[in-house]
Amino acid sequence: MPYLIAVTLLWAFSFSLIGVYLAGQVDAYFAVLIRVVLAAIVFLPFLKWQKFSLVIKLLVLGAIQLGCMYLFYYQSFLYLTVPEVLVFTIFTPVYITLLYDILHKRFQYRFLAAAILAVFAAAVMRYQSLTEDYWLGFIIVQMANLCFAIGQVGYKVLLEKLPRSINQMQLFGWFYIGAVLVVVPAWWLMGTNQYPSTSLQWAILFWLGLVASGCGYFCWNKGATQVSSGLLAVMNNVLIPAGLLVNLLLWNKQQNLITLGIGSALLLVSCLICKSSAPTVGAANGPTN
Repeated sequence: MPYLIAVTLLWAFSFSLIGVYLAGQVDAYFAVLIRVVLAAIVFLPFLKWQKFSLVIKLLVLGAIQLGCMYLFYYQSFLYLTVPEVLVFTIFTPVYITLLYDILHKRFQYRFLAAAILAVFAAAVMRYQSLTEDYWLGFIIVQMANLCFAIGQVGYKVLLEKLPRSINQMQLFGWFYIGAVLVVVPAWWLMGTNQYPSTSLQWAILFWLGLVASGCGYFCWNKGATQVSSGLLAVMNNVLIPAGLLVNLLLWNKQQNLITLGIGSALLLVSCLICKSSAPTVGAANGPTN
């Protein structure tokens, strides 16, 4: 849980930096490329060769959770307004609970209820009126959500089957390399020459790559192995009130404090629903919740 909370705070600031200093000013594919490559560089010194089957699984998970997710996410802005994209990203918790239960051939009503409550809480905080022609954009955003969910659940399930003593830092470089294998050709084929024009933009890109992506995704996925699937699902939407508060405090962006408070309270209830589970990691302990 501490890992997920720390990354939530980290990403809350990162989203604001992207929105204020990069969005519309720097090519999205180039920004993603820099983030993923720098993240991979951070973990290269720790990288150790593993069994071929494990390496392939990590490459695939990284390609899906980061590479494919980013490509779908940025493509969605061609069909949707920013508020619409935000509204449609709130379904990730449901995907996480359902995917995890499918893999373990069971159905956790409590966790699904918590995930649905988290979706409702996020909708309260993010809802904006929608345009008529948005179904294609909706599908694209759901593909991005699904990719992010598959990566989290896949990594969690994979680590459950490995010895508890395994050093995850020696594994995670393969995760980022998998993302690089997707992002590089995407940037080459679809990127533009809209590169950073100021030292501040470059500094933000390096911060996002080395810290928000490099440390952030590692800590998030490691945290995912230490909590229940239900709590992991709920934490995916806790970023919403955190991001809104950062926007409000640092850039004085107007927010509806009533809906922010109601949504935050509902998210807290979602967390409490999942809190009773205390999973462990490792094959010797069996699958976690």
